[in-house]
Amino acid sequence: MEGSATAAHRAYEHVKSQLLDGTLSDGQLLSEGAVAEEVGISRTPVREAFLALASEGLLELYPKRGALVVPLTAADVSDLFETRVLIEAHCLRRALDLDPDGLLREATPLLERQRALIAADDLAAFIETDRAFHRTWMAAARSPILLALYDRLRDRQQRVAARVLGGGPRRAQQLVAEHERILAAIEAGDTDTAAAALADHLHAARATA
Repeated sequence: MEGSATAAHRAYEHVKSQLLDGTLSDGQLLSEGAVAEEVGISRTPVREAFLALASEGLLELYPKRGALVVPLTAADVSDLFETRVLIEAHCLRRALDLDPDGLLREATPLLERQRALIAADDLAAFIETDRAFHRTWMAAARSPILLALYDRLRDRQQRVAARVLGGGPRRAQQLVAEHERILAAIEAGDTDTAAAALADHLHAARATA
């Protein structure tokens, strides 16, 4: 028999994947019973999954009714990107102080993969690789708290990621060019230019979200 923790994790992953890929829309009401039937489990682990997703700000709980997909307003998106500018610039500077060579080793292959994914027209994989690229300096800064915050911000942003890349391959190519500028400054050891290029990159993404 499947343990409750395992069942709750399955329900969590099932609902979260649908939240992040846009299957579930803003304001949609989810019922414990419907999710339980989809996953093939009882309602109790679904309730646990809803609680976990509510703690991440993705759902809002309504007792005896279910859970509402929390809408992302324009103000929410603006705050999300501004927060990313603050924490990512801080972590990028810190990572460059700690281990610039290690940062380059981690980030360079991801940039190369992004170029390949544009050619393959694989938007979903491109979005994931973009997330991993930015995560390199978050991880290299060696701050578990800020890294966890980044992951939660990216979860929320992923719901609007398709809008950021709404220009298709052309916008993806622009993103890669912006990443190249960040990486070139990192390679040159120019911390101020790298941080400025990162801020410009995130502000450009905000303008299209």
